[in-house]
Amino acid sequence: MGQVAVLFRLMPEGVETDMNAMAGAVRTTVPGGVTVRGMQVKDVAFGLKSLLVSVVMADAGGVLETTEHALAKIPHVESVEVMEEGLL
Repeated sequence: MGQVAVLFRLMPEGVETDMNAMAGAVRTTVPGGVTVRGMQVKDVAFGLKSLLVSVVMADAGGVLETTEHALAKIPHVESVEVMEEGLL
């Protein structure tokens, strides 16, 4: 079984959302066995920003979905989208 690199995009509820607090919550929210490799705040439009989260996880059934659902439960996260996924 290999490893998978995944890039998630987290969209906040609004422009007033504290992106630093959201980023801090990511590290404590990801399930065991999932390693956060990096995070970056990107401008979207009209003051709205997104948080790009790069993670590495085992290529096992259900891990991607579990991680996506965990990230969606972070306070003030409106949506979570898988932007890229690839085997390492």
